[in-house]
Amino acid sequence: MRNVLNSYGRALLSQLHGKILLLSVVPFILSLILWGALLYVGLQPLIDSLHALFTEYDFFRTSGQVLATFGLGVLKAVIVPLIAMFMLLPLMILTALIFMGLFAMPAIGRHIGGRHFPQLEKKHGGSLLGSVGTSLATFLLFIVVWVLMLPLYAFPPAALVGQAVLWGWLTYRVMAYDAMADYASVDERHAIMRTQRWPLLAIGMVSGAAGAVPGMLWMGGVMSVVFFPFLAAFAIWLYVLIFIFTGLWFQYYCLEALARLRGVRGMTDVAPADA
Repeated sequence: MRNVLNSYGRALLSQLHGKILLLSVVPFILSLILWGALLYVGLQPLIDSLHALFTEYDFFRTSGQVLATFGLGVLKAVIVPLIAMFMLLPLMILTALIFMGLFAMPAIGRHIGGRHFPQLEKKHGGSLLGSVGTSLATFLLFIVVWVLMLPLYAFPPAALVGQAVLWGWLTYRVMAYDAMADYASVDERHAIMRTQRWPLLAIGMVSGAAGAVPGMLWMGGVMSVVFFPFLAAFAIWLYVLIFIFTGLWFQYYCLEALARLRGVRGMTDVAPADA
């Protein structure tokens, strides 16, 4: 756990570096353009389809009774758009992860590797295509498990724990691949993913908990139609920033683990301003 905490401190310092802050621009703009277009074209048809489904099968009465049981009867009026937002949220996170892997993680790897791990040989065991493939495959499995876990929401504490573990798993599977794509061989990456599974999952869970904040803003847009575009844009920006910090955290941890695996000296000391 010492390396987990050290990597966290390094990531926190690096997040303030001007070059790292600039990395949020491209993923944010691409996500904003993509989701602006998708929401403009598809949000209302999705809400209309769900509304028709609820009307046909009398889901409004059922959902109203369930919400009233938990003292959330006020949400009955917005249950349809709330479900629509809940369905779109994982897709928004997936696109942010993919854009991060394509445009930010390679730059993060060069920044951290060149400054703190100049002695590590690059074995290029990963690729951009592999990053996208890993993200998609992991996300498909995530969706299946996520749907199976929906009944847990009848018992909120269990749902909270389950979602934290699930988001942590998704984050560490995707981010760890990207963090080691340039430096580790395929065998080294598999070894680190196996031996460092629990620390990596812990990093993913902490990052996933931080990711709940923009998710709440995204869902909050249902309550305010006027401010929804601004809340959605702000949520996307927060996701990108959180993912960049998460990428930094995974990058420091994974490269240090790789250095130990190869038996070479770990992080070099640099001035905080150059972190």
